[in-house]
Amino acid sequence: MPPRTADPNTPARPLWPPPRPAPGLEPPAGPTVSPVGPMTPMGPTGPTGAERAPAGAEPELLRVGQIAERTGKTVRALRFYEELGLLTPAQRTKGGFREYDESALLRIQWIDRLQELGFSLQDIRDFLSSLRELDSGPAAMDQLRTFYARKLLDTRQQISRLQALEAELKDSLSYLSTCRVCAPETPKSTCRSCGEQAHRDAPAPALVAAVHEPA
Repeated sequence: MPPRTADPNTPARPLWPPPRPAPGLEPPAGPTVSPVGPMTPMGPTGPTGAERAPAGAEPELLRVGQIAERTGKTVRALRFYEELGLLTPAQRTKGGFREYDESALLRIQWIDRLQELGFSLQDIRDFLSSLRELDSGPAAMDQLRTFYARKLLDTRQQISRLQALEAELKDSLSYLSTCRVCAPETPKSTCRSCGEQAHRDAPAPALVAAVHEPA
């Protein structure tokens, strides 16, 4: 799978615009399951390893209800994905029922991953559309590689920010743990200039100090 030409990974412009809500292009309300752990590795026709169908066997085709059950999506959401061009059935039966191969499960996991990175369904649709316009495999993979490299950098920066927040929360909880020794009738106004020994050694962390009213 590769990225967008006009938006994502062209050297001349940013990969995509910053994540933004896309009114009218989000799936209908319904339960979803966010993937946990690594995505299932897939070969050209489906899962690799033990899950792959035996050589010569017909690949398993799944109805939309089976896909919904295995992914935690609603049938309505999956049909919405198809309307946007994010999901394509492998075939339709004579009765008009959609049937998907195993690669549809991976595509849905991939959509979830990109949404976790902050992209809307419209962004993902545009991303896929741009990839479909590329005839060169190496060019498409290079664009995808650039996209993932930039997303990795963004993710590491986000992790760094979260680690800093974690440290602040730990400091605040440590500071607040000593407040339990105060008598219940202690006025809240005294918290701003607490005289407890444990609080004299260091000022209140910003997450604590910020909630006090001016003197």
